[in-house]
Amino acid sequence: MTLWTPRGLGLVAAALCGLSAGAAAHGIETPANQAVIASFDIIETRIVTDHGHAVFRTRVRADAGKATPRATGTFEGSEVYAYVWPTSLNSAEAGFEKDQGILALAVTFHPDFDDAAHGGRNRDRWHPHWVVLGEDRACPGGLKVKDIPEGARPKLPETWPGVPLLIDSPEYRTDLKADLVEVHIPLETLGAIATASFDGVTAGLRVNANLHTPLLCVTGIHKVASGNLSLPGKVVPGR
Repeated sequence: MTLWTPRGLGLVAAALCGLSAGAAAHGIETPANQAVIASFDIIETRIVTDHGHAVFRTRVRADAGKATPRATGTFEGSEVYAYVWPTSLNSAEAGFEKDQGILALAVTFHPDFDDAAHGGRNRDRWHPHWVVLGEDRACPGGLKVKDIPEGARPKLPETWPGVPLLIDSPEYRTDLKADLVEVHIPLETLGAIATASFDGVTAGLRVNANLHTPLLCVTGIHKVASGNLSLPGKVVPGR
């Protein structure tokens, strides 16, 4: 049994991709799809280790980071755009309780709210998060960022932003330029990365208009690098 093909996301991915991905030295290469907006049309996804960092990279057809949500002025119902690397890493690797769901790195933009650690501002820039994803049929995309139930006190990372979600807001170097999205994570914080598997996703999320659970749903998938969320990517050891 596998956790990495959630029913809802698998169906959306199959509908939107319709293309076969190929292996490229343990990365994932995907044919361009003109039906997908260039900013979210993944053509290559990989993770390499380099000079003490795990470097998460996604290459799109053009204009990485150019498309951003329209600001609405309210938190309720607001949108989030994201470049996501779902991984096989255990949720404990990012400071959460063990075995909580799909641990994914996400680079997000959301102009209507801040979720930086320690009350910082990040609504005006693309920025990274660790998120734990779980299935929820109430979400159009079949997945949500997992909620923290009222009264629960789970283990959380030091840079948890204080929202009732399994989300972390670390300050990793994050670059979006030309056709490339790239995040540099110190290897000392990711002990199991060398044997991890991964995939690449571009997606939209939305805050629940009523602020009830699920609070943050995946609402639409632009593209899945593998086509089926099978996590075929393997980390490439570097220097």
